Amino acid sequence: MPGNLRYQPKEMVKYFGYDNLYRTVGEVEIASLQVLGEIGVIPPEKIALLNPEVVEAILSIPTTVIDKTEREVTKHDIQAWRVEARKCVDPRLGRWLHVILTSYDPLDTGRALQFVRAYKESLIPSLRELILVLADVVRNNSDVLQIGRTHGQSALPITAGFWLATILSRILFSTQEADRHCQQMVGKISGAVGAYNAQVGLGISERCGDTPFENRVLAKLGLKPARISTQILPPEYLTNFLHAIHLLSACFGQFGRDCRNLTRSEIAEISEPFSVTQAGSSTMAAKRNPISFEGLEGDWLRVKCAYHLVQEGLISDHQRDLVGSRGARDFPIILIIVQGQLDVLLRKDKQTNLPFLKRMQIDEESCRRNFQRAESIVLGEPLYIALQIAGFDGDAHGFVNHALTPVSLETGKTLVEVLEEMIQEDPGLEEIYLNIPPEIRYLLHHPEQYTGLASAKANEIADLAVAQMSG
Repeated sequence: MPGNLRYQPKEMVKYFGYDNLYRTVGEVEIASLQVLGEIGVIPPEKIALLNPEVVEAILSIPTTVIDKTEREVTKHDIQAWRVEARKCVDPRLGRWLHVILTSYDPLDTGRALQFVRAYKESLIPSLRELILVLADVVRNNSDVLQIGRTHGQSALPITAGFWLATILSRILFSTQEADRHCQQMVGKISGAVGAYNAQVGLGISERCGDTPFENRVLAKLGLKPARISTQILPPEYLTNFLHAIHLLSACFGQFGRDCRNLTRSEIAEISEPFSVTQAGSSTMAAKRNPISFEGLEGDWLRVKCAYHLVQEGLISDHQRDLVGSRGARDFPIILIIVQGQLDVLLRKDKQTNLPFLKRMQIDEESCRRNFQRAESIVLGEPLYIALQIAGFDGDAHGFVNHALTPVSLETGKTLVEVLEEMIQEDPGLEEIYLNIPPEIRYLLHHPEQYTGLASAKANEIADLAVAQMSG
């Protein structure tokens, strides 16, 4: 398959394995023969030669054989396929192979079939499993206190489940987008410039009546035709689909980056599963590196670069050129890499039979310790807003920032404790402070309770995930 041989998920070999690449080309060509037989262009006694054994022989022609014929004989891929396909059939039928088609009728349509099937039969089952597992992890950690971080700095209190739910929600959105664009994938049987010249000029269209030849062929393949095409399909259909898949990869990359940072020795809120035979370093025997989390982000970098090539294919010269054809052969790498990311997250342990995501550890004690390091100043937001509402004359934000925070950082006292010491010498400030409702003054002493809707939103997204996977 395209890509590094080290990263080849077995699920994708059926669709993108090198010697399987012309199977869908064969399907398009066979569907075309069948329609030519149905409308009487190919005589009944000749189309009858297209029996199941012949069909399977055509579908099983290896890419390596076609490549050899292309290099040594035809210097053209589809003509090489045609040479090899004719060896599989009776000559009386073989002469009809590829009649009224152009190369990219079977190539582009076959490629659409590859992507649709790889997504529906491989990625979707893996995505469904991942989403349900992650939803469970979100629920189990919906109340686990964690310090939120912006710009790499401690921010406001959240929960670990809320953090995970933000990633789960992105996965749900991107999956919906991939579903939508997968349903919109199309094929083409429109000839050398896309104008159906042979079908119209040679009377094929007339024989087809109200259902065009293109529609008849594509119906056998489960595809609809593009509204209009050149020699190649309009690129937007596949580009949009691959964009959604590349968004999924970014979600897994985000998860990898977050977890990789949270495994840092000085943070230690997350840890990867570590097997009994695993080594973290070739020399530092005590090390445990977050290789899976790093790999998830590394795979996103690969997908991002691969998708750039897809974007380059959005234009071609006139009705088509060959500039983009070589790059298009690498497009499957996007699905291949994403399947690899899914396999990492779902890989089961021999001892527990649990997927990686379930075996990943969230250290509640480390989460609390890191929270406590920040809790002296973590409630700067509610304190300044409460002061402003209570009648503070001036800029309460500046007061908290420049008057309270330096003392808090120097002494380790919380912001509200520093404020309470100040009001002993400032009756006006005391009056404002006492205007703050008692329940909010209580909250200012208990930062662990200032988590907003973090827990509720985590469970909401988990419920949404389960509902979406059940729909």
